[in-house]
Amino acid sequence: MNRWWKTTLTASAALACAVGLRGGEPARAQEAGIGAPVRPPAAERARARTTATTPARPSPLDGLEIRRERLGSGLRVVLNPDRSVPTVGIAVYYDVGSRNEVRGRSGFAHLFEHMMFQGSANVGKGEHFVIITQRGGSMNGTTSDDRTNYYETLPSNELELGLWLEADRMRSLAVTEENFENQREVVMDERRQSYENQPYALSFLRANELSYGDYWPYAHSTIGDMQDLVNAPLTAVQEFWTQYYAPNNAVLSISGDFDADEAMALVHRHFDDIQPRQVPAFAPPQIQPQTAERRDAMVDPLADLPAFHVNWHIPAAREADHYALEMLSLILGHGHSSRLYRDLVHERQLVSEISAGTDDRRGPDLFSVFGLVAEGHTPSEVEPLVFGHLERIGREGVTERELTRVRNQVRSFFLFSLQANLDRARQLAEFEMYWGDANLIRGELDRYLAVTRADVQRVAARYFAETNRSVLDVMPAGASAGGGAP
Repeated sequence: MNRWWKTTLTASAALACAVGLRGGEPARAQEAGIGAPVRPPAAERARARTTATTPARPSPLDGLEIRRERLGSGLRVVLNPDRSVPTVGIAVYYDVGSRNEVRGRSGFAHLFEHMMFQGSANVGKGEHFVIITQRGGSMNGTTSDDRTNYYETLPSNELELGLWLEADRMRSLAVTEENFENQREVVMDERRQSYENQPYALSFLRANELSYGDYWPYAHSTIGDMQDLVNAPLTAVQEFWTQYYAPNNAVLSISGDFDADEAMALVHRHFDDIQPRQVPAFAPPQIQPQTAERRDAMVDPLADLPAFHVNWHIPAAREADHYALEMLSLILGHGHSSRLYRDLVHERQLVSEISAGTDDRRGPDLFSVFGLVAEGHTPSEVEPLVFGHLERIGREGVTERELTRVRNQVRSFFLFSLQANLDRARQLAEFEMYWGDANLIRGELDRYLAVTRADVQRVAARYFAETNRSVLDVMPAGASAGGGAP
């Protein structure tokens, strides 16, 4: 959410690394953004660097001011004043993602990420970008399984401008035939460029389908099925906007250089007259427990080397065991000192890239491993070694040094990610929307740091059974999972 602050090398980052062999950079496997593809997590989240001669920065949690309000329309508002930098970050989160789509209508949430820039009652098509950039700001929007967001950074004296722009499109988006047809083509072209014309990209979608099976909310892709986009009528698109893009289905978060009372007065001025609407309740089906290993293989004609995905079912983000599983993923697959990298890349030279991470969904989640197999080797050589590492941790645990290392990583990643106004606005909006209270962010770091070696060993022994895993082998044209490339 995906807790986006993490620099764990997740499957989406591994995809970017793999595609980088051909010079491309796709949108995230779980998050697609407007305009240029979204950078992989390891590139977009700068790491805090401190030395013995450089004093550590004060924690962004020190004196963190959070004010929560709710308008009569149901719009939830989070204010986080911080006068240290003369900018403001504004984030609007809508509680709609691909999980809310119905069968035959996939890709609608991502389509509206684009549609929301096509003009409203007082803003022309594409003018949102122009107005923000002319005022010295920046902006974007993204879609995931669990939400859609729009955000901008502006000089602090332009706060009202940002609020007016967001209110205008919340109130009066132009869902016209012309705009719909234009953006439908844009989204279909994005799917071609970022998935169908990139090596390994479609395998991430297939691995997800294999793991989730009949659980529609997460089995289908955020980018959407091409035929669903072709078949979509304007009336269905208009209905989707009416159902979900309402103030009572949104969170507005503001962080930065402003007075809270003055900012709240501006929010009332621009949002009070937007009427709430009936929002469909999210009622997902019960996910069926997996009782046997699932295996599949696919040929990727764009791939030069074999690859593999292994996914295991785990609890949703922020459930107790999820924190220990995240720490395990760092020990297992983050950085050159991780167990998988040392063994499979550095020592055995069986893979050129290896990653492990949790996908961080609000609902049933996955623990994912992706490997790009080195030339002359096959997935069948590598997969048992990955399983062996997990079995060993389940039997023997991890060392105190390993856990200390990842605790330090998490502390620096988390605190540094809260330094920028926009980053804080986005995180606070997500906590408010997903978990019901932005203040929960205050205790989040402590939940990671409280994970013990026993916790890591326990989750390693509990969740990685053969019957709980799904394995997808990805082979270049003319190769086989057992025999490699000719």
